[in-house]
Parts: sequence; C-alpha cells; structure tokens
Amino acid sequence: MGHAQPHAYTGEEIATILHIGRSSAYTLVKKGYFKSVRIGTAIRISRKSFDEWLDQFDL
Repeated sequence: MGHAQPHAYTGEEIATILHIGRSSAYTLVKKGYFKSVRIGTAIRISRKSFDEWLDQFDL
C-alpha cells in the first residue's frame, strides 16, 4: 500500500501549489481563506479546506 495523503499542508507546500511566494501564502492563511492550525511555531493548513477553496476557482 502507498502512503496516505497527509491531512495538512505546510505554508511552503501551498506556496508551491499556487506558484506564489511563502509570504503571499502566509497572507492567505492569515486572511482565513482556509482552515489552519498553529502547532508551536509551525502552521498546518487543512488539505480539505484548501482543496475546496482552490476548487471554487475552476482552474
């Protein structure tokens, strides 16, 4: 069996997915476009809420 998809993205991962800079990715997180959780200094973004947010743009 392969690895399951992780339930969360890092800020760097959403920056890569969207082809934007890290600071722009973290601005989206701060604006609350998708669900995220802070664990210590790390931020993790809900894969489900991010994917749903991205899907609305029909890219």
